[in-house]
Amino acid sequence: MADYLSVTDFSSEEMEELWSMTDRLKANPLNNLLNGKNVLLLFEKPSTRTRVSFEVGVNQLGGSPIYMDASTSQLSRGEPVEDTGRTLDRYVDMVVARVYKHEDLVKLALSMEKPVINALSDLEHPCQIMADLYTIREKLGGIKGKKITFIGDGSNNVCTSLILGSALAGASIVVASPPGYEPKKAVVGMASELSANSVKVTGDPVSAVSDADVIYTDVFTSMGQEKEREQRLATFLPKYQVNQQLMKAAPEGSLFMHCLPAHHGEEVTREVLYGSHSVVFDQAENRLHVQKAIMLKLFNRKV
Repeated sequence: MADYLSVTDFSSEEMEELWSMTDRLKANPLNNLLNGKNVLLLFEKPSTRTRVSFEVGVNQLGGSPIYMDASTSQLSRGEPVEDTGRTLDRYVDMVVARVYKHEDLVKLALSMEKPVINALSDLEHPCQIMADLYTIREKLGGIKGKKITFIGDGSNNVCTSLILGSALAGASIVVASPPGYEPKKAVVGMASELSANSVKVTGDPVSAVSDADVIYTDVFTSMGQEKEREQRLATFLPKYQVNQQLMKAAPEGSLFMHCLPAHHGEEVTREVLYGSHSVVFDQAENRLHVQKAIMLKLFNRKV
């Protein structure tokens, strides 16, 4: 069985298959395709959407979700990740893990024969982006040829997965970030290998949104970066805030996206978050449907 640790673990063709499966699951959410399967949610970080959408998704597929907070497990007392993985491999059929360090996710996957899904690491957030791209497909009738603009910390996990996922899906992406917060060069290079000229990096949010089909932002301070909060706010505000003025520089039909949770008045204003361009809660809903498709695909189940 394969793992899903990076958005690039599925090919372009597999992504399309996954979204077609999602269409069918969204239309008919209940089945027993995971009957008898135990899926462990192993979380080191707080979660609302990821935890609930996975638990509900496993239930809707007829399986049994088990939640384990890593802080109350033996991991918190120094047990090696590999030993935890070897043990869990004897108990459960899949692990959905939210971790601080991507390297721990890799260790977990290597120590297990059962599939492991990345529910967020410091490097990537592939389930989020797979659902986001599905949402764009749903709202705009497709993804290929669309232009996505990300405003904010281009080096964070969400932007990393968005860059790679956009390249796979045939969309172009512009990332507007302040100096020192641009996307990692290795990520831009990998995206360029997947799709030539798919990524542009700029420091100017206004020009970046001028012909955007989608405008995407995320919090300026991710989990684990709380000590940098004041410095980050001083760097990003007000230039990189998505507000009404910035949205007026974008095409009328552009979508606004945010992976949530949002910090009102920081990376986005309430007027934009709840405005006519916003599809943020459709994104959140689609996490449920897409993640069900991901689990079924890793179990080689057809809908």
